[in-house]
Amino acid sequence: MASESAPCRLLRSFTLCLSLLFVFLAGSVRAEITVYQANNQAAFTTSLAPGATYSGVAAYNPTTLSPPPLPMPSVLTTIPINLQNSGTPNLGIKQKGSFIGFSIEMSVTNQVLGKNSTLIQVPFLNLMANIQQRAGSVMIRVGGNTQESAKLVADGVIPNGRVLTKNLTGVTGTTQTPPLEFNRDLLYMMRNISGLVNVHWFLGIPWFVTTPFNTGIITAADEILGDYLLGLQAGNEPDMYNLHGHRGSTYSPSDYGGEMSDLLTQVAASGADPSGRAMSLLVAPNIADFAWTPELVWNSGLVDKFANNLAYLAVEKYPRSNCAAMFGGPGATVIDPQSVLPLYLTHDAHTQLLAPYLNSTMYAQSVGKPFLMFETNTKASCGGFLGVSDSFTAALWGLDYALQMAHSNFSGAMFHLGGQNVFYNPFTSPPTNESTFHQWSVGPLYYSALVMAEAIGPSNNTQVFNHGVTDLSSFTPIYGIYENGTPVRVAVFNYLDDPSGANTVHAVISIAGATMPSSVKVKYLAAASVVQKGGYTWAGQTFGGFFESDGRPTGQEDIQTVQCDTTAQTCTVDVPAPGFALVFLTDDAFTESKGAASVTFPMTAQTKTRNTATVDPSVLSTSNGYRMADHELAGTSKAPSAAPRGVRASLITVGVIGVTTVLAILGRAM
Repeated sequence: MASESAPCRLLRSFTLCLSLLFVFLAGSVRAEITVYQANNQAAFTTSLAPGATYSGVAAYNPTTLSPPPLPMPSVLTTIPINLQNSGTPNLGIKQKGSFIGFSIEMSVTNQVLGKNSTLIQVPFLNLMANIQQRAGSVMIRVGGNTQESAKLVADGVIPNGRVLTKNLTGVTGTTQTPPLEFNRDLLYMMRNISGLVNVHWFLGIPWFVTTPFNTGIITAADEILGDYLLGLQAGNEPDMYNLHGHRGSTYSPSDYGGEMSDLLTQVAASGADPSGRAMSLLVAPNIADFAWTPELVWNSGLVDKFANNLAYLAVEKYPRSNCAAMFGGPGATVIDPQSVLPLYLTHDAHTQLLAPYLNSTMYAQSVGKPFLMFETNTKASCGGFLGVSDSFTAALWGLDYALQMAHSNFSGAMFHLGGQNVFYNPFTSPPTNESTFHQWSVGPLYYSALVMAEAIGPSNNTQVFNHGVTDLSSFTPIYGIYENGTPVRVAVFNYLDDPSGANTVHAVISIAGATMPSSVKVKYLAAASVVQKGGYTWAGQTFGGFFESDGRPTGQEDIQTVQCDTTAQTCTVDVPAPGFALVFLTDDAFTESKGAASVTFPMTAQTKTRNTATVDPSVLSTSNGYRMADHELAGTSKAPSAAPRGVRASLITVGVIGVTTVLAILGRAM
């Protein structure tokens, strides 16, 4: 690796507890330019005229579906929830508040995390701070298909202060995955993020080529991330390697295990893990349940053989593929999103999805390993479903899925995040050329993760139980949430869509062996319809719609107080159709700020320091262009005299309200 300058080493070692001020250098430009919108280039829109067809990228498609019809006959809406103060049988394993994390496709980390270690995305920090405040920490995996051929290159190879680049001439496979080159600064950026919002990371070892393995990421990740490195994924969906031509037709779990042996031998011979720590953090087998079942892997002896190397057992699941819609192909059948919408509005979908893994979660407990759903989303690989993955349906679906996984003894799960061309992102940064006037878009699955963090809390002693109630509908699942065996919160869903109020759920809560309080507090996850896009509220606060969020919730927080019947010893909580309620049985059960102090990062960062005003294109087109003869010469650049020759400093700030610490970084070109 090329040696770093002293200022860069200063950056690498910093620990930021409160705030930081980044200074980066940019060369002054003498040339003057005037930029116009091309005649045929439409301004970006997120709304459609009647009869119009959207032609932009998937992440901002405003098209909505129709709510499914109400079930016939009608469902049970007055639901008795009889809890026990102690001794509840069949509680799940103890869970952490960071149960739901995020899986970020490696190729889009420069869009999501930041440009480099000195320019971090402020909205991303805010979004993670929201989770940290409730859970104490955040779990993020950087990887996916693009990790498999990623190559760590020396500092200075990738130009313009960037952390990665794509070799677009080498795309392969169904998902058209481009090979990546990345540098150590990607890892420094991740480490700097951890210093701000306590994110812990998973990374992946490239597995397409094993003779030899590319072990650069092992050494660098352990050195730079240290204790913030949770694990290293040993291959991504190896049971699909044959399908995509990366292995032969006879490739089996035994062959995969042989490759793990080869990795350990090579790492030992090369000294790629000098601390010995990295090779005790492997994550396997990460299968998609496509060609292999988990049982085939367990029966191969993998876990017994590598017990000292495996930190986690993991799978990935996208049981419903929508690849035909994105990539086509001979005989490909495109799924109509309207037809699958009802499948996402029922609790049975989750019990069926997770049933094949119940043996594995029991097995994981028997061998003392946590079991993760390493990558998942709204049940549709290759981008998700329009109107499903990006609507309130997904918020309810994701939260129910998370709670059912916790009940089923998973130890965590990560919602996947891709680029601009998918529907299912938990959050999406604006296209680079729009970052000066558009903010981020927060998707429904982020709300799921946020509420899940609050439902579990940071105690690390939380257990989740899916309560069965006689005649309970699959449209209205109920969960009890326990701390050290005592019920502290109740989660109530209503998947139905009925603005009339006739299908409002009335959850009647009682606790055997305990006196009910005089009142309980309730927070609602709400929207007008299951097909609504954006503008959902959690306890009255929202992240808005497309391009409307800096990562901080807006609006007045609204926590409802529900009076209980002290004579009947019950509390009745109403949940509209659609909606979700989190009921706090005691004041001490509140978890909103138990994970960490409330921290926000104001939007003081700038990617440009001039010419950033927002102007209506129709006004701009007639202001100093198109009719030049009618106006004096005008321009959008400052005159050369406005700035001295040489370099000018632009300030990039990430501040914490309260105290400000300033760190000046000099000598680094951006």
